[in-house]
Amino acid sequence: PPPPATANGGRRRPGKNRWRERETKGGQMRKYAKIEYVEEIMREGMQIESAAIPVEDKLRLLDAVGETGLKQIEVGSFVSPKYTPQMACMDELMHRFKPKQGVKYVALGLNPQGLERARQYSPPLVMEDGVPLLRYHMCDVFIRRNVNTTQEQQIARWPSVVAKAQEKGATEAGMSLGGAWGSNWLGPFKLEDQMDILEQEHRLWDEAGIKVTHVNFSDAMSWVTPTGITETLTAVKERWPEITNFDLHLHNARGLVLTSIYAALQVLEPTDTVVMDGSLGGVGGCPYCGNGRATGMVPTEDLMHMLETMGIDTGVDIDKLIDCVWLVEEIIGRRSFGHIATAGPLPMTTDKWYPMDLPFIETLEQAKHFKLGPKVYEGCMRPWREPIRSPRRPEG
Repeated sequence: PPPPATANGGRRRPGKNRWRERETKGGQMRKYAKIEYVEEIMREGMQIESAAIPVEDKLRLLDAVGETGLKQIEVGSFVSPKYTPQMACMDELMHRFKPKQGVKYVALGLNPQGLERARQYSPPLVMEDGVPLLRYHMCDVFIRRNVNTTQEQQIARWPSVVAKAQEKGATEAGMSLGGAWGSNWLGPFKLEDQMDILEQEHRLWDEAGIKVTHVNFSDAMSWVTPTGITETLTAVKERWPEITNFDLHLHNARGLVLTSIYAALQVLEPTDTVVMDGSLGGVGGCPYCGNGRATGMVPTEDLMHMLETMGIDTGVDIDKLIDCVWLVEEIIGRRSFGHIATAGPLPMTTDKWYPMDLPFIETLEQAKHFKLGPKVYEGCMRPWREPIRSPRRPEG
């Protein structure tokens, strides 16, 4: 089969590492970490929206997302409908959706019962255990609100996690920090606070003789900043250079995730792998962190657009992403949080440049002319006395 379409409709050049390379002005190749992206609109997005959204709409959306070129999609979570009624339709959704070949479909199961339900649908679901992790949440308030446990209980589980990893013959392990940069109840956390917990986690794995190669950072309360993530990742890489796998689950209530991801990519090296999550339109939320639907995530379309401008060929069709965002907005009944689906991607080629006689564009709907064409601005004011021309345009 032909290689996947790139964002501008072309095809990837054979042999190009689509995630890692860009050519700089000096002819040098700027290399980035390998990026693994997880689309979260079906879980993070739908879990905070109305439970009355019909399963037919969710099926339309899931099938459409599978056609965009995104390679990993989280389809939802197998949890109790008592607490998350938005996920009550998971069994019907799994029976009826159309898996796209080449797409990795995953789901969340928070307990043995949820995981067992998910296994009934594997394939198409991919069930992976990953490396064993020691987990700790920096905010004792949030951890009780979210999963009804305490920091002390989390730490008390560490020895059993290590023992189980030893029994299974694990050769690699990971560390995890929740609420890494701050809390809506306790304020910011310092780098030394982060590193102190990570040191404790690392020490247990060292004592067990299991190499630590992974570290996960989550930020449900949206405290990440470009400065904060740069400081944290730099410290981790300097302290433990053998860690080459990073997982970033970042929420976007303060609008700093896109710039924080850019900052992270400046720190990470070509030999690193980074897993990051986001959702179409930035739709997503957490009922436990105090920001509700305003929590959000990085908008997938904005992130893919930024990566493309960095010279990173994502293999994703931006135009199809925009169609999906508009479908999301139709389903949830309001505008989403992203920008590219509203103002359009940068018009990089002559066929995408705006008409020079474009009339006044004032509304959000009129701004969609980048995709919908002149019909959206029919009747708008044109005060130009004569046609506008430019010698820099092919048509003069």
